[in-house]
Amino acid sequence: MKRRIARENAFIAAFEASFNANSIEEIVAASREQDEYAVDAYGEALLANFYAHSAEVDDLIKARLKDWTLARLPRVNAAILRLAVTEMRFNGSDDMDSIVINEAVELAKKYAGEEDYQFINGVLGAISREAHSAKADEPAVPADSASEEA
Repeated sequence: MKRRIARENAFIAAFEASFNANSIEEIVAASREQDEYAVDAYGEALLANFYAHSAEVDDLIKARLKDWTLARLPRVNAAILRLAVTEMRFNGSDDMDSIVINEAVELAKKYAGEEDYQFINGVLGAISREAHSAKADEPAVPADSASEEA
């Protein structure tokens, strides 16, 4: 399954999960039974990572919401943001941020309100820039210093 489809199916499952208290296993099993949006292994890992890191993911999003709370966001937008942040921080490498953001924008154009994609792009862009800026500020450890300490 292509990553784009895997992301979309994981989004549908996450959106559905926002309406009930089913476990990841129950949601994934239901998706596979329905065949409409079968969640594959990548999507399942994405959902599992979100649930494992949900507090941290939500904190990253909340810090970028101006005059909003996560609870006030439409569930569609919250699900898109949560999965994208999860993928950027826990499922991939930093060089994939632009791909993940683009995919999230496409999901927003398809499922969210007319201009919500701009909001989602802004929040995810800020999270990505701040993460890259923080990494650039970290001092580099020379390869020789690691061997000298041994």
